[in-house]
Amino acid sequence: MSTTLLRYLGVRLALIIPTAWILMTLVFVLMRGIGDPITAQAGGRLTPAEVAKRKAEAGFDRPIWTQYWEYLTGVLRGDFGRTLTDKRSITDIIVVNGAATLELAVGAILVALLVGIPLGRLAATHRDKLTDVFLRLAAVFFYAAPVFFVAILLKLFFSVKLGWLPASGRSTVGTEIALNAMPHRTHLLLVDTVLYGNSGYFVDALKHLVLPVLALGLLTAGVFLRLVRVNLLQTLRAGYVDAARARGLPERVVVGRHAFRNSLVPVVTVMGMQIAMLLAGAVLTETAFEWNGLGSQLAHYLSARDFVAVQGIVTVIAIIVAVMSFVIDVVVAFIDPRVRF
Repeated sequence: MSTTLLRYLGVRLALIIPTAWILMTLVFVLMRGIGDPITAQAGGRLTPAEVAKRKAEAGFDRPIWTQYWEYLTGVLRGDFGRTLTDKRSITDIIVVNGAATLELAVGAILVALLVGIPLGRLAATHRDKLTDVFLRLAAVFFYAAPVFFVAILLKLFFSVKLGWLPASGRSTVGTEIALNAMPHRTHLLLVDTVLYGNSGYFVDALKHLVLPVLALGLLTAGVFLRLVRVNLLQTLRAGYVDAARARGLPERVVVGRHAFRNSLVPVVTVMGMQIAMLLAGAVLTETAFEWNGLGSQLAHYLSARDFVAVQGIVTVIAIIVAVMSFVIDVVVAFIDPRVRF
């Protein structure tokens, strides 16, 4: 690797630390802005003496700077504390429920890429024709429509009307019972069913995954469709593309070999922001489909006013976004050397 690339990657890697620190500090300040978690969660149902006792047991009666330091050092150790409502380890929530969200997010990204990029190319090559107009309208609809609304439409059509796919959950009860008996689980349901060696369980998990992935993936597919269309149209007007046409190359070769690849660079750049958007959309998607991931847990603990759990889950999401932004920067640096300067 060149010195320029190494310097660029070093700067980006170094920026992860202050970025993560700022995000964690913001989470801590916002959560403490509502008061201490014990009072917020159970203040109206306990006597002042009981609240004071619980605050002392949880350490929330100590100075705010002491709590902040313990919060930061705990995150560095991978210890995010325990929930107030059910005393569950937040690290356990991240491992178990985070696997469900990871499965959903990866599937949604694949749907977005497989749908958005080819349709964006199709719209650009049929500019201002009926196909282009229809695809642009579809992109606006999927981008602007709330995730829960798309989820309801998908469930009504594919589950209620056609009866092809399940409307909620990650698997049937039988599949879940069988997988819980496994000595070692990844908590990625598709992976666990493969390791279990039962194709019926795999198909069952896959059927449950389809609708949530479509609801979340089509949201990002609309962004990719519009982005690919705009960038491909701009690239097709570039001088080197005109030179390729002047050499007598067929239009499909001009588009596929010379224009299309260069139009994908902005898609990779925007993908980092879309990951954050997917994680935000996962809250509504998981709630709509009763998908037991981080998003549904976040909604559950918010309704229970368990702000210790909320703080831990939001912190993990913030760190994931910061790390993924670095990964996207690295990929873009290899694809487009201009960003290194």
